[in-house]
Amino acid sequence: MPKRHSLDAVIIGAGVIGAACAYFAARSGLSVAVVDRGPVAGGTTGAGEGNLLVSDKGTGPELDLALLSTRLWRDLSDALPPDIEYEPKGGLVVAHDEPTLKALRAFAESQRESGVQADEIQAQDLPALEPHLAPSQAGGFLYPQDAQVQPAKAAAHLLAASGATTYLGEEVTEILRTPSGTVTGVRTPRRELLAPAVVNAAGTWGGEIAALAGAHLPVLPRRGFVLVTEPLPPLVRHKVYAADYVADVASDSANLQSSAVVEGTPAGPVLIGATRERVGFDRTLSPQALQRLAAQAAALFPVLADVDVIRAYHGFRPYLPDHLPAIGPDHRVPGLFHACGHEGAGIGLAPATAALIAAALTDSEPHLPLAPFAPHRDFSGHGGEAE
Repeated sequence: MPKRHSLDAVIIGAGVIGAACAYFAARSGLSVAVVDRGPVAGGTTGAGEGNLLVSDKGTGPELDLALLSTRLWRDLSDALPPDIEYEPKGGLVVAHDEPTLKALRAFAESQRESGVQADEIQAQDLPALEPHLAPSQAGGFLYPQDAQVQPAKAAAHLLAASGATTYLGEEVTEILRTPSGTVTGVRTPRRELLAPAVVNAAGTWGGEIAALAGAHLPVLPRRGFVLVTEPLPPLVRHKVYAADYVADVASDSANLQSSAVVEGTPAGPVLIGATRERVGFDRTLSPQALQRLAAQAAALFPVLADVDVIRAYHGFRPYLPDHLPAIGPDHRVPGLFHACGHEGAGIGLAPATAALIAAALTDSEPHLPLAPFAPHRDFSGHGGEAE
């Protein structure tokens, strides 16, 4: 017979979202287990750049979530081992012409009303911040709250610090429920884990987990590529990207989009992201995407034009039609909670998401209203389906 365990919650997913949920749930006094069909950070987390951004988010619920996460990541950087490589390096968003700079200025002004620090940088002052930046920029904005973390190490350390019992290499094949539909745990090929709450932190596969519980959640994969250069002396001081990256993040287009985000790492290689396209779970290497990224990075930093790229990797961002994650209890299925659909922002939003989940699990007052992130909300006005 499979082993049975009495727990307060089972978390499905050992990426950074699931690991953070385990960490914050344990801090709230809950006994939790984490289950994943693969290794820690084996999905989207392991394919991420580690962006902790407020600079790319317009005023609204996601920006509020990002600002909360920014504060929590600072706290976590003191609590977790230093090899999570937390770097409060700041982000620099640049505009190539005056109309783009004007739009960026209006965007930054609206963000300031929500507590974002955004400092306009004149064109003549950009070289002092980034000496190797192409001189053709019209200006930009510095976002000191932007930061960076090594995502796989962060997930591993959050999970270890949580003390959660972890079952890796075990796929959840069933969400256990009572005849009335209330969640009672999960089943894997090896065991049953009994708990009154199950947290769906399965990332791109969050829709499949929801379906196991009889709920509809229209999570879609959005493929993205990242280039990694040879180790270099320090060349890029901040996280630097062109202003059109913001539009790419908010776009609903299924076609290939790319806008270079360039940053150095403590180990020396420069990371160059990011592309976006909806191609299902197609893992085919896209020379077009890689060539476009390389060209855009060299346009921002001409010094990179002759640098060797030593590898490229890609992953799938868990995308919801209205560009907001699903966080909190699913009122259609008592005992089911969701923490997925963060697209490319999951690493940055992980601590705030986990804090909201922990509050929901303990019936405590959340830091932010949960309504905008309700898993059972109507997606029909954003190209999704209502239920």
